[in-house]
Amino acid sequence: MASITIRQLDENTKKRLRLRAANHGRSMEDEVRTILRGAAGVSGEARPVPAAPAREAPPRADPAPAANAASGAQRVLLVIGGGIAAYKSLDLIRRLAERGAVVRCILTAAAQEFITPLSAGALSGGRVFTDLFDPESEFDVGHIRLARDTDLVVVAPATADLMAKMAGGHADDLASAVLLATDRPVLIAPAMNPRMWDHPATQRNLAQLQADGVATVGPNAGEMAERGEAGIGRMAEPLEIAAAAEALLGDAAGRPLAGRRVVVTSGPTHEPIDPVRYIANRSSGKQGHAIAAAAAAAGAEVILVSGPVSIPDPPGVKTIKVESAREMFAAVEKALPADCAVFAAAVADWRVATPGREKIKKAKMGAPALALIENPDILATIAQRKARRPKLVIGFAAETEKVIANAKDKLKRKGCDWIVANDVSPETGIMGGESNSVHLVTGDGVESWPPQSKEEVARALVARIAAALGEQP
Repeated sequence: MASITIRQLDENTKKRLRLRAANHGRSMEDEVRTILRGAAGVSGEARPVPAAPAREAPPRADPAPAANAASGAQRVLLVIGGGIAAYKSLDLIRRLAERGAVVRCILTAAAQEFITPLSAGALSGGRVFTDLFDPESEFDVGHIRLARDTDLVVVAPATADLMAKMAGGHADDLASAVLLATDRPVLIAPAMNPRMWDHPATQRNLAQLQADGVATVGPNAGEMAERGEAGIGRMAEPLEIAAAAEALLGDAAGRPLAGRRVVVTSGPTHEPIDPVRYIANRSSGKQGHAIAAAAAAAGAEVILVSGPVSIPDPPGVKTIKVESAREMFAAVEKALPADCAVFAAAVADWRVATPGREKIKKAKMGAPALALIENPDILATIAQRKARRPKLVIGFAAETEKVIANAKDKLKRKGCDWIVANDVSPETGIMGGESNSVHLVTGDGVESWPPQSKEEVARALVARIAAALGEQP
């Protein structure tokens, strides 16, 4: 049969045709011939269509990815790297599908040492891609099509090697070529030995990827697959990765902060007295981290500046870890400009003027006198600046008496737009606890919210932020 030329197809039809052809392991011409034979009621006279390679999973009988994509289902391209954590990615396929996503998989050569394309294909219900120069898909630049015909790219596990390739812009296999060619959001779930994770090269690569806008989830701390190895490097659990993906994927109605940039501070600061002692407070960072997570789920690009905390980084958020108030102030300045800044951190008001270079020893004359100086006022400085001031600046007031009166005074003194005030007296259990009871103080008045979890407070506050920013140009 002569070659087929079809013109004047809209882009949506072209995409559906490419996806259908790829799902069946055919070229676009063969797929069109199949469709035409079916429409004409012809059988047996055209050349046989080559079968998909034996290692690939057969196309599923239920609606194909192309049909699901056309009906509005969200599409996830899962890149599975070569690590023992690859077995978790099989469960991740199922978790993403439970959330209504259509999943297609790329397996690196190293990943195939741990799991098979057949197992990934059986769970995803579609063809699994492994080769950059696959004649069945590269007839129409298949790696570019894979890079673009998706809503989100997830890399799990993201090995040290794969992260290095991404950071360096390499494209010597299908996975790295797709990652370099995509213009879609990318979420990585790092997984590697703790020493590999701590290595300066890996940390440089991570910093570069985050600067490039790549979202991260994990890694977690715990036992490694290797006997006797423990530390930070375990891949995040499939449910965590699916939640992070869902936050990045949310539809427009559920992402009112899409296109907005939000800076959040969280946790305490530690101000050194000497190499082993410091001034701090009891903040756990739970409320600030919950706000960052809620803003990311609402579609915002979130930069979280966190003091020392023992809770995990929120998914889908760029986290910058600091120790002191001055480090936090510098990180906030660097994170600007932003549409909104939420200062939930409990920053130490003072620091020791001259911290000891060595541990201060007990002396017979009693405790040493510590000369204190004031730390930078991050909230007031950002709220009162003329250039690059966020459209909405929100402070927190942790009080033990006259909560609303003190919050109103703070709103006026600092020059911010809102204050979220709460009573952190020991009997409330709020400081370090799971629930909160807050008052939202604005120029229009005071709203007292009922007691609720810190996650619910965060979602309610983010909803108010989205409404306020929606009223601004």
